[in-house]
Amino acid sequence: MRFGRSSKMHNVLRKLSTPEKIQTYLDDLPYHKEKEGETCRSPRLVIEYNTAHCFEGALFAAAALRVNGHPPLILDLEAVRDDDHVIAVYRTNACWGAIAKSNYAGLRFRSPVYRTLRELVLSYFEHYYNLRGEKTLRAYSRPVNLARFDAINWMNSDKPLWAIPEYLCEIKHTPIFNGAGSRMYMDERLYKAGLFGRAE
Repeated sequence: MRFGRSSKMHNVLRKLSTPEKIQTYLDDLPYHKEKEGETCRSPRLVIEYNTAHCFEGALFAAAALRVNGHPPLILDLEAVRDDDHVIAVYRTNACWGAIAKSNYAGLRFRSPVYRTLRELVLSYFEHYYNLRGEKTLRAYSRPVNLARFDAINWMNSDKPLWAIPEYLCEIKHTPIFNGAGSRMYMDERLYKAGLFGRAE
């Protein structure tokens, strides 16, 4: 099944036939630092520009999952004193996994071994921190099926896709624990490991 008009994009996505291949593609892309201003590019433009940040990576992964038979689902991880992180999620044998682009090594791929979304989200907690070393993950959204944005041509659009992150900000998020304002700090070794390969 084809989605949109870009045969080049479709051919690239079809070759990314497993979640592991999608993650490898994202890992090989330079991290998009938005030095010329904020962007929210479609998967087609990610291929053309050969770079992506967290949100663009999640959209790209969702598009690749869709072309290969999965629903295009993304999920927002909400943080305090830090940026949110958006991941593409998928299910295999009734278990959840995730694909993600991140400037932090521990916030990327998750194998499909998590029985619930909460289990999946909690696997990110120890690796989700700001540069002050604070653990910052506090809540998560339900999965959003990007098919709801087909009307704005989210897979192929030349225009910024701000409607999608705006929607993620509006929907309910579930706290992962009580006392969301509590400050917790990283182990120094794990802190350094998470910064391995970070784009400055």
